[in-house]
Amino acid sequence: MTIDTILSILALAVVGLVIGAIALWRRGGRMKQVWLMLLLAAVAAANIAIWIVPDSTGQAPVDQLQAR
Repeated sequence: MTIDTILSILALAVVGLVIGAIALWRRGGRMKQVWLMLLLAAVAAANIAIWIVPDSTGQAPVDQLQAR
């Protein structure tokens, strides 16, 4: 499995977590679970950003992996 596939699945998980949290909140679910789902989505989105956002040299970590 390549890093592109993993990052794509992670991005889909972020979208799913946000949609799930909104659906749970609208149904009157437990607020603790809603906030935990949103927190997990934020952590996953931060992980995606760490991998794809370039650093000061203009190289993203994902580009360095694919160059090998």
